[in-house]
Amino acid sequence: MKRMLAAGAAILLFLMYASLAHADYPDRPVRIVVPVAAGGGVDVLARLLAQALSERWGQHFVVENRPGAAGIIGTRSVIASPPDGYTLLYSPSSLALAVAVNKSPPYDVARDLSPVINVAVSPYALALHTGVPAASVSELVAYARANPNALSYGSAGIGSASHLAAELFKSMAGIEMVHVPNKGMNPAVVDLLAGEVQVLFASIPALQAEHADRVRVIAVAESRRSALMPALPTIAESGIPGFAVGNWAGLLGPAAMDAQIVATLHDAVVSILDSAEMQARIKTLGYDLIASPPREFAAQLASDIARWSDVVKRAKIPLN
Repeated sequence: MKRMLAAGAAILLFLMYASLAHADYPDRPVRIVVPVAAGGGVDVLARLLAQALSERWGQHFVVENRPGAAGIIGTRSVIASPPDGYTLLYSPSSLALAVAVNKSPPYDVARDLSPVINVAVSPYALALHTGVPAASVSELVAYARANPNALSYGSAGIGSASHLAAELFKSMAGIEMVHVPNKGMNPAVVDLLAGEVQVLFASIPALQAEHADRVRVIAVAESRRSALMPALPTIAESGIPGFAVGNWAGLLGPAAMDAQIVATLHDAVVSILDSAEMQARIKTLGYDLIASPPREFAAQLASDIARWSDVVKRAKIPLN
């Protein structure tokens, strides 16, 4: 009985200590690893959040860019860190793509990471060169079915999000088009403008309004309409139910991060995102707000990995 009482007291003391420790979080600087180069939308979003969190808690939240290997290098550095909440990952959706396009997946997202919050998405849109005789998804599908492989579609490269989005569209629409990969999204947009390719999935900011004489944007690829182009219908509501693709960006930590720290971080970020000023800045960067909780973010990751793995298999895309 004495041993049981002693053990119970020890457990109680541990829980009290852990609770106090969590209540003090953060009590030292926090590092946010961004696995892409500085200067892009994901990096800018991470820095906006880091600044707001620093101001909220009076502790430095420092962004560290660790690009390379499609985000794998930075992600692995976070996975190898202690799960104490002082090393975090702010990652784009390439986190899931890397699992789908590699023969040996570089990590197991469900096992190796703790989702905190999916912050925002840079919505993809389906764009056509104005030479294509179609002004809607249904007209594009009808034309492509009547003219198999007459259309070519561009991408940022084999295995890129834009490539897989087009392959998913082909599969769900039951059409055939020819893939013309490029070495990045900017060259792919240039090809679309020049009519070298006729179809492209690209983020809405990449399809600037001044290109309207050469590019026709016919639908947004997200599950809901974008605040960036609210009049633009989704692909799902245009005749291909269930189609949804977007380049999201979210906050995660190493596996086994304490649930109370996850909740503390999540609630803080939600509070920051509730600011009208922050929402305006996010929209200016070309993003729609998501702000999904950890469980929904985890489900999004699992869904993305399963979907892209299936697309890669069906399209026989060579694995890295």
